[in-house]
Amino acid sequence: MKHLLYSLLFCWSLTSLAQTQYAYQTFDDTRIVNGHSVETNMEGILTFIISHRFGTLNDGAYNMWGLDNASMRMGLDYGLTQNLTLGIGRSTNQKTIDGYFKYKFLAQSTGDRNIPITASLLGTAAWKTLKRFDGVDLVWRQKMSYTTQLLLARKFGPRLSAQLMPTYLHRNLVQDDEKNDILSIGVAGQYRPLKNWSLSVEYYATPTDQLPDGSGPSIAYFQSLSFGVQIDTKGHVFQLHLSNSRGMIEKFFIAETADNWLDGGIHFGFNITRDFTVKGRNIR
Repeated sequence: MKHLLYSLLFCWSLTSLAQTQYAYQTFDDTRIVNGHSVETNMEGILTFIISHRFGTLNDGAYNMWGLDNASMRMGLDYGLTQNLTLGIGRSTNQKTIDGYFKYKFLAQSTGDRNIPITASLLGTAAWKTLKRFDGVDLVWRQKMSYTTQLLLARKFGPRLSAQLMPTYLHRNLVQDDEKNDILSIGVAGQYRPLKNWSLSVEYYATPTDQLPDGSGPSIAYFQSLSFGVQIDTKGHVFQLHLSNSRGMIEKFFIAETADNWLDGGIHFGFNITRDFTVKGRNIR
């Protein structure tokens, strides 16, 4: 009887070792710098996000190196389920209202299920409400733009994570030298030197032949490159950024980045996020 009990305990221990182990918190927040990470809100968690991007450093001392010229976005994200988040926001940039959904359909795991990556699908819509004063009256459909992203991420250990972001962007109305449809691919990474501190980098390699060069009616646009530092406190997440992108939604930083790092076109900015428990228990 004793040998049988030992055998059962041994088999149970082997079964436990073979159970699926998931990689949690691939990134420390739902945003990396400007763009989304694979992370979704926990079910019943409402997140309030305040984002600022100031003018460029090459604005000079008179404009306090860009601090006198700020653009802001305020947003709300809600975890409808453990894997589905819905969000809405408004930017002062072109008075744009945006909404999105993000669904995590794959989770990195080892053991019984060996899945090498975490994957989420992101869909966004943006509506520009800025009035025109040239006598042209646009219908609301002409002011819309849409983005679809596949977010693919891997956690390489407790300190290092990386993400790939194939992106499709459609804008209903553009200038003659701009494209309605843009394909881009983003890459991002995060390194955690300390438990509550992390360093982030984010780059969108939008092909230059899909961006105007300034020779036509549009100004020249550039690829987006951003760096960030994140500080995670008990109640808030603070993210400090340097980026050549002023816009804080996909339409702006993927296709309408108007500044260049090499010319000092660098924006300082920050995100502040706060979680509220609407349903269930907040374990963050």
